[in-house]
Amino acid sequence: MNNIEDVLHYVDDLISLTPIQEIILKGTYERKKHWEIANEYNCSESHIKGEARKLWQKLGQELGETINKHNVRSKLAKKYRVSQGDNSGYWVLNKVNGDINICEKSLQVTNNQQERSPSPQPQNQETIIDLKDLPELNCDDGRKLEIFTLKEWLKNNTRLITIYGLKGIGKTALVIKLISEINTEFDYIFYRSLDDLPKLITLKDELKKFFSQSQSNGLLEIIDYCKAFRSLIILDDVQNIFKRGELAGKYLIEYQDYRNFFEQIATKNHQSCLILINQEKSPDIEILENKSNHAETLQIQGLGESAKEIFQEKGLKNEEKWQELITLYQGHPTWLNIILSIIKQLYNGDVTEFLTEDNELFIGDIELYLQPHLERLSESESKVIQWLAVQNQPVNIAKMSANLEKSKAQLGAIIQSLLRRCLVEKSVIEEQYYYELNRIVKEYVARKFSQRI
Repeated sequence: MNNIEDVLHYVDDLISLTPIQEIILKGTYERKKHWEIANEYNCSESHIKGEARKLWQKLGQELGETINKHNVRSKLAKKYRVSQGDNSGYWVLNKVNGDINICEKSLQVTNNQQERSPSPQPQNQETIIDLKDLPELNCDDGRKLEIFTLKEWLKNNTRLITIYGLKGIGKTALVIKLISEINTEFDYIFYRSLDDLPKLITLKDELKKFFSQSQSNGLLEIIDYCKAFRSLIILDDVQNIFKRGELAGKYLIEYQDYRNFFEQIATKNHQSCLILINQEKSPDIEILENKSNHAETLQIQGLGESAKEIFQEKGLKNEEKWQELITLYQGHPTWLNIILSIIKQLYNGDVTEFLTEDNELFIGDIELYLQPHLERLSESESKVIQWLAVQNQPVNIAKMSANLEKSKAQLGAIIQSLLRRCLVEKSVIEEQYYYELNRIVKEYVARKFSQRI
């Protein structure tokens, strides 16, 4: 359902759209911001937001779903397929015809899925794709080097890829962009979030159903499908199967079988790839990197120069100050979008005025993206980051050991865990390693815990 007129007719039949609701729905499908819709139709942004809330609530009640501006496209597409008699949720792409354009959701949907025998497939077959749970995110922000790296790993038959980084840094958006560019390389592409903590047996059942729906004879194990077909499996929000309150990457007791599954994917001979998207790196993944030549890890950091495209979209002033803003907020796309909203709302888009405001680092709603990381920390990690938050310069483990009354071995394990969580940064000074908190994290922690230190 790519045609906006089809969308409007479908929704109008459901809830009888008012003129303003039609404008909002059309603008949302064109990926316009509330303020852009408001400017185009000469009304206030607050009015558009209020009407949008009513629209999503009414539409959600009709569909029995939670609807918002971020998921309305995927939710409507799914419901539309069901209403037309296609309840599979699977997309089929003819590989002869070329590009997969996930960002614009221009996948060719068809019901004439061909049966496949469980054996390696020749070229010019159809790619079967299940991305029905994939969130709608902006996947146009730079990341050329990261995409190139991932493509090279896939070309070299890397079987297990871990992508990790801070919440909101753009990990899932990167994978969406990757899928849109890999074209004819896979027979199957499957995405699943672990946000609802599926047991491994449940996940495997989902995968078997996905694979077997295009075949006459199913296979016994997922690894058999990975051998028989060139498949890409993507698991998002993997940190949810790790324990809270302990060092990074320790599996919940009832999810420890995932460790064996990941190891099997990395070490067994097959032609497929499993991508793990995570907020923290598991020590087991590091072991697999050393153990297998087919396991790789990519830490996602800021956007760099390409972050300026975000500023151009929002009509930000003072272009000569853009790089300073990028550096201050580390090119983190979500943090920058939060700050840009503040600059637009409070300073009329004037970056210079924002930056000179008492020279204070603004955190605001960035807290919503930092707090989930802190909630996962062990007690010993919390104490270390509180101490690091009041240090004026990077420190080595010896100094930390002297001040925190912990052995170097204990502190080494804690710092390693904080590095895996992307909360601490490492630098080399005179051939020695020194550590400090990420600057934004440091500011947040210092304000939050200053009274306890």
